Amino acid sequence: MEGTSPIIDVKRFIDEQRFSPYQWGILAVCFLLIAIDAYDALTVGFVVPALMQGWQMDKAVFGPVMSASIVGMAVGAMISGPLYDRSTPKTVMVVSMVMFGLCSFGSIFSETPLSLGIWRLLTGLGIGAAVPGVNTLMFEYAPTRRSSLVINTIACGGMLGAAACGVAAGLLVPTYGWKCLFVVGAVLPIVLALVVHFYMPEPLRFMVMRNWPAERIAAVLRRVAPRHDFNGARFVVTEEQAEDRKSGMGVLLSRRLRTGTLMLWLAYFSGTFAYYLLMGWLPTLLQEAGASLRNATLATSVLSVGGIAGALCFGWLMDRLDRNTVIALAFVVGGASIWTLGRQAGQPELLPVILFIAGAGLSGAMFSLPGLAAAYYPTNGRSAGIAWMYGIGRIGGILGPVAGGMLLHATGSAGFYAVATATILLPGFALWIKRRAASRNAGADGVGVMRDA
Repeated sequence: MEGTSPIIDVKRFIDEQRFSPYQWGILAVCFLLIAIDAYDALTVGFVVPALMQGWQMDKAVFGPVMSASIVGMAVGAMISGPLYDRSTPKTVMVVSMVMFGLCSFGSIFSETPLSLGIWRLLTGLGIGAAVPGVNTLMFEYAPTRRSSLVINTIACGGMLGAAACGVAAGLLVPTYGWKCLFVVGAVLPIVLALVVHFYMPEPLRFMVMRNWPAERIAAVLRRVAPRHDFNGARFVVTEEQAEDRKSGMGVLLSRRLRTGTLMLWLAYFSGTFAYYLLMGWLPTLLQEAGASLRNATLATSVLSVGGIAGALCFGWLMDRLDRNTVIALAFVVGGASIWTLGRQAGQPELLPVILFIAGAGLSGAMFSLPGLAAAYYPTNGRSAGIAWMYGIGRIGGILGPVAGGMLLHATGSAGFYAVATATILLPGFALWIKRRAASRNAGADGVGVMRDA
């Protein structure tokens, strides 16, 4: 009878279960999605040398082409916010992946930098729209006790994608030409889109909040816990509040979440600005300080290696301590390391150590912010919140390299390192404000749970 139907809080149910093979499958697919996104986003950088030779053009011509992907990702992320609200996260992910797969394939027909730039812009739109849904999906199937570590783990897929792109360029381009790199970048996302369409579920809490049929929700939960009986069950998400029935931007800029939203935007913008500033100009600075081209390039790559270690370490800590505090301290570690790097001279043996610590702090913190945003927003604003944070942050990625050139011209390396340090420390301050606002709102509303957030 309906009156005796069991009531299941889906969030609590996931928290009480062991991490099942089905959830491991979701993690693997999300990891590969992030890896393929990174591969596609970086492809053009690896084919520029071949294009310079084949098209007989100077490398300066390809600067806007390389920026086109980042612009597309920023716009795609912000556009996807309303799309996630009007459709479903899985639908937006699949359509976006097919889009950037087809646009990557379209890149092989480019005959000028302008046409290639247009294709990369469209590819970026798809990449930018797909990534927020990946984080939302994984977060809602991860138990709270492991959610940060799981989100940070899939973020490390970006490092795998970047490395795979470099390996593929080294192996394929000399033999098959530059177009083969885009063909690989076209086939992989379309294949994975099919996997997502036929294998992956919609986010669990999203289905409950949208009042999907109980049997469809039960069918997904049976794959998580095959031995559990869901017959006649009614599914709820008791942690959502009345205000959370808003959607999209109405949630993000609601009175209770507005300050946190703005601080997340500031933190991701500033961190992304600093990351691209360093990745774009650090090899040049290290060479000017006496390092060889090979050593300068290898030393800069240590930033990424440190980011993987930092992401896993900070993800583990975030599941045990306050998330905001952990990420803020990570930014402080990164900022202090870059400040030290700017002051040390004539000590090349310290470069790998300093850059590893800097990468662990800066990149580890950046990998951790999507998990913080996922925990901060309620179900009806989660995908949009992550999407807008990504979109605003990508603008920082566009401005960082440009600002780096201006800084070096106007102030030299001293000013460069000072600005880099400041922009790495700024997110820590923003997250402190965010946590204070969340504490104040929780006390004013009589809410026992602060949006971790």
